[in-house]
Amino acid sequence: MAVRALSFGAMAEAYERFRPGYSAELFDKVTAYAGQPVRTALEIGAGTGKATRVFAGRGVSVTATEPDAAMLAELRKHVPESVRTVRAAFEDLRPGARYGLVYAAAALHWTSPEGRWSRVAALLEPGAVFASFGGPIQPADPAVQEAVRAARAPFLESDGVPSPDGTPAGHAMQWPGTELQRSDWLTGFCRRRSRSTLTSPSISRAGGMSRDAPWALSRRSCGA
Repeated sequence: MAVRALSFGAMAEAYERFRPGYSAELFDKVTAYAGQPVRTALEIGAGTGKATRVFAGRGVSVTATEPDAAMLAELRKHVPESVRTVRAAFEDLRPGARYGLVYAAAALHWTSPEGRWSRVAALLEPGAVFASFGGPIQPADPAVQEAVRAARAPFLESDGVPSPDGTPAGHAMQWPGTELQRSDWLTGFCRRRSRSTLTSPSISRAGGMSRDAPWALSRRSCGA
């Protein structure tokens, strides 16, 4: 998994060009759950900064962590200068600063399950919030969907990401909620889904892309 997590840098510019970003709804949902102003945030696996720029653009002081140097270099081209960047995998982050928010945008599955939630809790201020979001991205146009499926078929049956803990796809609770519900480090777990249609200047066909995004929101236990 760690090797695959470092495979995106070879195509960092294409990743930035074609991967859809996030809407302002992202910030609004997270801060609504927090119930208080979010002033500082640490991002796990920031990639090229698709989510970073949403939070930084709303005045949050973001520390963006990313293990791939090429992805981090691409990120720096697109985010405000106020964003602090750290080249490091989540597991290599050292305890120290605490944040009002720790989040992962379609990146949490790249982290090691061993000690995952104790590490998250160590980075959060008491009562602060953890958020994980991002989900399958599909062409909104059925004809384009079929073209993508046909092109992918010789190599992959599906481009979906299997549940990291083996939870069946039809189960009422999905990962990371399955882990969060068992964790003593975080409390107040909340799961939501949102569907949005996205457009990209690099996608010429009408309809853009649709994202069916599961949300996992939780907060640091005051006793942790």
